[in-house]
Amino acid sequence: MVHTIPLNCAAVNLTLVTPEKAIKLAANDFFRHLLSKDGKGLTVFKEMLAGCGAGTCQVIITTPMEMLKIQLQDAGRLAAQQRKKTVVPSTKLGATNTLLSRSYNVGPAPLVRKVSATQIAQELLRTQGIQGLYKGLGATLMRDVPFSVVYFPLFAHINRLGQPSPEENAPFYHSFLAGCIAGSTAAVAVNPCDVVKTRLQSLNKGANEESYNGVIDCVSKILRKEGPSAFLKGAGCRALVIAPLFGIAQVMYFVGVGEFILGYTPFNLYSS
Repeated sequence: MVHTIPLNCAAVNLTLVTPEKAIKLAANDFFRHLLSKDGKGLTVFKEMLAGCGAGTCQVIITTPMEMLKIQLQDAGRLAAQQRKKTVVPSTKLGATNTLLSRSYNVGPAPLVRKVSATQIAQELLRTQGIQGLYKGLGATLMRDVPFSVVYFPLFAHINRLGQPSPEENAPFYHSFLAGCIAGSTAAVAVNPCDVVKTRLQSLNKGANEESYNGVIDCVSKILRKEGPSAFLKGAGCRALVIAPLFGIAQVMYFVGVGEFILGYTPFNLYSS
C-alpha cells in the first residue's frame, strides 16, 4: 500500500501558512492602529504590545492545524521505524547462511496504513474532545507570541531605514530583505520554544522516546538528558524557511495584492 503522508503534510502546511501569515499581519496592523494616537509613531513597547496581540490571535486560530501537521509528521516517522524493524540486516546472517540471509531480506514490503489529517482530527475529537486539537497550546503561545513581539518591531525599524521619506513606502526589495532578516532573527530567538512545543504535540511516541507531562517537565527532561544544545536543534533550517516566507508575505501585504483584487486600492486606477 502506498503511503501518502508527505502529501498530506504538504496540504496541511499550505493550509496553515496562508491564514497564519494573513492573521499575523492584519492583526498587527489592527493593534498598531488601536495603540497609535493622532497618527504619531509608536514606541517600541507599544510595537511589542501590538505584536503580542497579533501572535495571540494567530495561535488561537491556527493551533489545531499545527497540531495536525505534527501528527502527520509523526505518523510518517513511526511508519518508517516499523519498516526498518521488519528487515533483518543481512550482515548478521550472511556469515552463517547466505540462503537464510536472502529469505529474510526478500519479500513484500510491509503494508503502511494511509493516514490523513481528517482521520487524525476525527480521532482526536472522539477521544479527547476539542481540547485534543489544542494540545500544546501553552507551548505554542510561548513560541508564537515572543516571535511576533520580536519580529514586528524589528521589521518596522529595518523597513523604515529604506523609506525615502516618512510619507513614502520603502522599495519592495527593501521590505523583502527586512522581512527575511526580522523573520530569521525571530525564528532563531524562539527556537527553544519550538522544540518544546513539537515534543509536547507528539502524541504517538516511538520506541525509547520520552513522554512529557507539561512544559516544565519537558524542559527539565531535555536539559537533563540532552543538554542545552538540544533547544537549538533545527534553528538553522527554521530560519531558512521562515526568512523567505515572511519576506514574501510582507511584500505582498505592502503591495496590497488582496486589496487590488477586491478593487480597494489606487492600483485599480492605473488599470482602468
